[in-house]
Amino acid sequence: MTVAFDVLAEPSRRHILDLLLASERPVSDLVAATAMSQPAVSKHLRVLRDAGLVSVRTDAQRRIYRVRVEPLRDIDAWLRPYRQLWSSRLDELEHRLDTMDTSEPGGEAPPASRGGAE
Repeated sequence: MTVAFDVLAEPSRRHILDLLLASERPVSDLVAATAMSQPAVSKHLRVLRDAGLVSVRTDAQRRIYRVRVEPLRDIDAWLRPYRQLWSSRLDELEHRLDTMDTSEPGGEAPPASRGGAE
C-alpha cells in the first residue's frame, strides 16, 4: 500500500487515474485529455501499471488502460477508520452548532427573532 501512496502522490498520475475512472481509454485519449506529451503519459502509465493500479490490454494497434479496483480497496480499507473519525467529529460540530445561539456573538437572540413580540 505504501507504493500506491507514493505513486498517487504525483498529481499527473492522480489525474490519469481520474480519467480512467470514468472509462477505460487508449493512450492517445489520455494524451489529449492531459495535454502532456505521449512519452510523459506513457511513463506515468508505466508507474501506475507497475504499482498495480491500472491494467492494460491490446486492441489492434492500441493499448487500452483501465483502473484496477483491488489495490484501491486496500487503500479504502485503510482509510475507513479515518473517515469514521472525521464523521464523528463533524457530527459533534453539527450538534454544537445546532445548540448555539448564532444570532449574536456571545449573547441571546434579539427580541424580534425570538418568535414573538414583547
